[in-house]
Amino acid sequence: MTYATDRIHEEIAYIAFHFHWNLDDILDLEHRERRRFAEQIATLVTRAATER
Repeated sequence: MTYATDRIHEEIAYIAFHFHWNLDDILDLEHRERRRFAEQIATLVTRAATER
């Protein structure tokens, strides 16, 4: 099974935008780690939006 290139780019942009990490650092992450960071960011963003 392959992981869609568009999905990888989306995860990278999401992490870079929220954590201000550079591309090389994000690409050094294992797929599961990168996915987990993206999920955690989504949780934080959702929580922040509901606390307003």
